[in-house]
Amino acid sequence: MQSSTYVLITAARNEERHVRNTLQSVVDQTCLPKKWVIVTDGSTDLTDQYVRDFASRYSFIQLLRLDNAEERSYSNRAVALNVGYAELSHIDCDYVGVLDADISLPPNYYEELITSFHMQPRLGIAGGVIVEDRGRGWQTRYGESGTEVAGAIQFFRRRCYEDTGGYMSLKCGGPDVIALTVARQKGWQVRTFMHLRVCHHRRTGTAGVSEPRAKFRQGVQDYFLGYHPVFELGKCFRRILEPPYGIGSLLRLCGYLWPRIKGERPAVPADFLRKFRQQQMRRLLRGTRE
Repeated sequence: MQSSTYVLITAARNEERHVRNTLQSVVDQTCLPKKWVIVTDGSTDLTDQYVRDFASRYSFIQLLRLDNAEERSYSNRAVALNVGYAELSHIDCDYVGVLDADISLPPNYYEELITSFHMQPRLGIAGGVIVEDRGRGWQTRYGESGTEVAGAIQFFRRRCYEDTGGYMSLKCGGPDVIALTVARQKGWQVRTFMHLRVCHHRRTGTAGVSEPRAKFRQGVQDYFLGYHPVFELGKCFRRILEPPYGIGSLLRLCGYLWPRIKGERPAVPADFLRKFRQQQMRRLLRGTRE
């Protein structure tokens, strides 16, 4: 592998149950980051203490605390990630990784990603595939494919990260979706490597809420991000077999329809909305899974 360097950014809030797994999996990497800034956003548990413990033993780890009195929110995460990147912006590096604090990685994870970037000059964003424990062992998360990269583990070529302008802070969330869309619009390729299995220690979207509420909230998020109605319907249909088997898809569709019924408009700029929906319809015509 050619010599390359990368930095990591993590936004964490009350992650004492999982953050030690994340910390250990990074310090065990065969290719270590040049710097890793962990931004804790108003944590009231032992998250900060665990990060400080690792930072005392590994000089590349830095804790940066924000005192935000508000509850956990998607917009806070985007703000924390942007603050983290500002802290790292002076560092010379080739890649920028975003890593959630409830993830654990295989030890060769970043080494393999960087090797893939060297082989594909137009690759802008890449990552592994998310697996979750669903009571029958670790299984690939519903909706995973080779065309999207989960926001929890997005790894950017630095030039691509700067092209996308960082993470857009929206109350509805979804900055990772916007980053993928903008990257494609600017000519970068996006790829998930299905052989790189990444453990997610909490079911997607359930931080601080029940799973049914998380499904509804994901539908609301899709609406405000500007998902095309036909694309959203197909997305819900494909996930009928996802536990709790049909109910989750129905809740997601209800979440998508609720702000539409109330007359609210998507939160993204009109130009982005138009291009985003065009991109989704092209994917439907190609028969590409989300």
